[in-house]
Amino acid sequence: MVVLKPRTATPDLTINTLKGSWSLAQQAPENFTMLVIYRGLHCPICKNYLRELSRLADDFAEKGVNILVLSSDTEERAVQASTEWEIKNLTMGYGLTAEQSQAWGLHRSAGRGVTSIGIEEPAEFTEPGLYLVRPDGTLYWSNISTMPFARPHFKEVLGAIEFAVSRDYPARGELV
Repeated sequence: MVVLKPRTATPDLTINTLKGSWSLAQQAPENFTMLVIYRGLHCPICKNYLRELSRLADDFAEKGVNILVLSSDTEERAVQASTEWEIKNLTMGYGLTAEQSQAWGLHRSAGRGVTSIGIEEPAEFTEPGLYLVRPDGTLYWSNISTMPFARPHFKEVLGAIEFAVSRDYPARGELV
């Protein structure tokens, strides 16, 4: 499994979104591009997590952060999530492949049937992750998980971004 190191180039990421094709290489944020990988339509925790991010999207934009949320869901499931979860102000990617997930060091799971909200899990899907990528394409910060629980709170991430930018705080965790 790949472990991405801060201060090093991130893998290429080109993905389809509900707004068209999206490429990490074409991003030009003031401070960071934030990639938020969610499990998919079947995940009730993802729904609440992305709704929180949607409410804070303007705050992230004010801090110079571009946002992409993405999953291994199909386009149809991404449309359903965007509509039912009321998160139309976020760029929502879909079709994250197993190879892309592995390149980013993300964990994958096998579907286990219908979830607590009555939606079938896909046969395979990617587990959550959050990345801050600098405008030059290098990794600043990452947080990956094997479970849907205990993800970084977006208000805390906003505070961390404000601190890091105002103090030119270096990316940490760069040693092998």
